[in-house]
Amino acid sequence: MNFDNIRLPFLIIPRIKFFDYHTKKEWGGKINLNILHMKYAVEVANAGSLNRASEELLIAPPNLSRSIKELEADLGIMIFDRSSKGMNLTRRGEEFVHYAKKILEQIDDVERAFKEPQPEKRQFSISVPRASYIADAFVRFSREIGNDPVELYYKETNPYRAIKNILEVNYRLGIIRYATGYDKYFVDTLEEKGLASELVVKFHYVLIMSKNNPIAQKDTIHFDDLKQLIEIAHADPFVPTLPSAIVRKEELPDNIQRRIFVFERGSQFYLLSDNPETFMWVSPVPEKILARHGLVQRECPDNMKVYKDVLIYRKNYKLSDLDNKFITEVHKSIRNNF
Repeated sequence: MNFDNIRLPFLIIPRIKFFDYHTKKEWGGKINLNILHMKYAVEVANAGSLNRASEELLIAPPNLSRSIKELEADLGIMIFDRSSKGMNLTRRGEEFVHYAKKILEQIDDVERAFKEPQPEKRQFSISVPRASYIADAFVRFSREIGNDPVELYYKETNPYRAIKNILEVNYRLGIIRYATGYDKYFVDTLEEKGLASELVVKFHYVLIMSKNNPIAQKDTIHFDDLKQLIEIAHADPFVPTLPSAIVRKEELPDNIQRRIFVFERGSQFYLLSDNPETFMWVSPVPEKILARHGLVQRECPDNMKVYKDVLIYRKNYKLSDLDNKFITEVHKSIRNNF
């Protein structure tokens, strides 16, 4: 620790209480402490010798001895027992050095916090639908963030929480997904909340399933082919101002008798990989992810519903370099997979 540049060399301690275990009394009072003297005492205690401490501190032994004596006079105690063998802490000296080390550590913390230059930590935060093409873009984006301090927040969730995260949790960005039939509900809500929006992509859902699924080898898959299977689905569809029961019925029709609701995308892939009776409706998935989990992707011409993924953020928010890098990677993923 460099004390040469400390502007306030004296530390005023309103009261430090020391306890004398022999007399069973507390002692101490208001003390004006020289910070340098405090440091000297700690160095002498560590070295066990005035001469060795003076070499470490680059101070002449007489000057160091005088500083220690001044400190003892300020405190009204003997910190060290002097002998021909060196400097040993007294019982009260041990207690003082214990406090002194804590104080000096705190001074170090203050110097680091306010005197050393601290690079500004960049932040990126986004809430997104559970979409593999976006996750793939995020992985590539994470490789391009450089070596400067940065924190990235990536949360997969439904539109309701994506909007809430921007308005209440200070997330910078969101991508929300909804069927185009609900466009008015979302446009009105985003306008009311002061959120800007940009279309990311429009698409039809595709099917993914294990390559061992009994219908995986069919040239064309229809709704009737799915009735015998188990659907992996999200349990949290959301449309602003519409009752959840209506949205749920439209997004999860009654033609499927067996469903497993799973919120976490990793667990969804485990189920799809290891249970050949399962399938899932998704936005297009990168081929490398399908291959990693032993899955195949199939079109279903019966499913004509169109979905939108829409980027949202506060209207007064200016996109950062990190935001733009991520958005660029998302568009690359769309070009490669849609």
